[in-house]
Amino acid sequence: MKTVRISLNSIDKVKSFVNDLTKFDVDFDLVSGRYVIDAKSIMGIFSLDLSKPIDLNIHAESNVDEIISILSPYIIK
Repeated sequence: MKTVRISLNSIDKVKSFVNDLTKFDVDFDLVSGRYVIDAKSIMGIFSLDLSKPIDLNIHAESNVDEIISILSPYIIK
Protein backbone atom coordinates (compact mmCIF):
# COMPACT_ATOMS: atom_id res chain seq x y z
CA MET A 1 0.00 0.00 0.00
CA LYS A 2 1.16 3.50 -0.85
CA THR A 3 -0.17 6.72 0.66
CA VAL A 4 -0.08 10.16 -0.98
CA ARG A 5 -1.59 13.51 0.01
CA ILE A 6 -4.04 14.96 -2.48
CA SER A 7 -6.10 18.12 -2.89
CA LEU A 8 -9.65 18.04 -4.30
CA ASN A 9 -10.68 21.68 -3.97
CA SER A 10 -13.27 21.90 -6.78
CA ILE A 11 -16.24 19.92 -8.07
CA ASP A 12 -14.57 19.43 -11.46
CA LYS A 13 -11.45 18.06 -9.77
CA VAL A 14 -13.54 15.53 -7.82
CA LYS A 15 -15.30 14.35 -10.99
CA SER A 16 -12.10 13.91 -12.98
CA PHE A 17 -10.38 12.28 -9.97
CA VAL A 18 -13.11 9.62 -9.67
CA ASN A 19 -13.04 9.06 -13.45
CA ASP A 20 -9.27 8.51 -13.29
CA LEU A 21 -9.59 6.05 -10.38
CA THR A 22 -12.22 3.93 -12.13
CA LYS A 23 -9.65 3.07 -14.82
CA PHE A 24 -7.91 0.82 -12.28
CA ASP A 25 -9.13 -2.42 -10.74
CA VAL A 26 -7.54 -1.47 -7.42
CA ASP A 27 -9.00 -0.31 -4.10
CA PHE A 28 -8.48 3.32 -3.09
CA ASP A 29 -9.36 4.84 0.29
CA LEU A 30 -9.50 8.49 1.27
CA VAL A 31 -8.59 9.25 4.88
CA SER A 32 -9.57 12.55 6.49
CA GLY A 33 -9.25 12.59 10.26
CA ARG A 34 -11.15 9.58 11.57
CA TYR A 35 -13.15 9.08 8.37
CA VAL A 36 -12.17 6.50 5.76
CA ILE A 37 -14.22 6.36 2.58
CA ASP A 38 -14.05 4.63 -0.81
CA ALA A 39 -12.23 7.04 -3.13
CA LYS A 40 -14.36 5.89 -6.09
CA SER A 41 -17.52 7.22 -4.39
CA ILE A 42 -18.37 10.78 -5.42
CA MET A 43 -20.96 11.06 -2.65
CA GLY A 44 -18.42 9.82 -0.12
CA ILE A 45 -15.85 12.37 -1.25
CA PHE A 46 -18.33 15.23 -0.87
CA SER A 47 -18.94 14.14 2.73
CA LEU A 48 -15.33 15.06 3.56
CA ASP A 49 -13.84 18.48 4.32
CA LEU A 50 -12.33 19.26 0.91
CA SER A 51 -10.72 22.50 2.06
CA LYS A 52 -7.84 20.48 3.57
CA PRO A 53 -5.45 17.96 2.00
CA ILE A 54 -6.62 14.34 2.17
CA ASP A 55 -4.59 11.12 2.38
CA LEU A 56 -5.15 8.66 -0.48
CA ASN A 57 -4.31 5.03 0.26
CA ILE A 58 -3.56 3.03 -2.89
CA HIS A 59 -3.99 -0.71 -2.29
CA ALA A 60 -1.93 -1.93 -5.24
CA GLU A 61 0.91 -4.43 -5.50
CA SER A 62 1.93 -3.57 -9.05
CA ASN A 63 1.78 -0.61 -11.48
CA VAL A 64 1.85 1.89 -8.59
CA ASP A 65 4.08 4.21 -10.65
CA GLU A 66 1.48 4.30 -13.45
CA ILE A 67 -1.28 5.13 -10.94
CA ILE A 68 0.84 7.89 -9.37
CA SER A 69 1.59 9.44 -12.77
CA ILE A 70 -2.11 9.56 -13.73
CA LEU A 71 -3.04 11.02 -10.33
CA SER A 72 -0.21 13.60 -10.37
CA PRO A 73 -2.53 16.60 -10.99
CA TYR A 74 -4.16 15.95 -7.59
CA ILE A 75 -1.05 15.06 -5.57
CA ILE A 76 0.46 17.69 -3.30
CA LYS A 77 4.21 17.76 -3.84
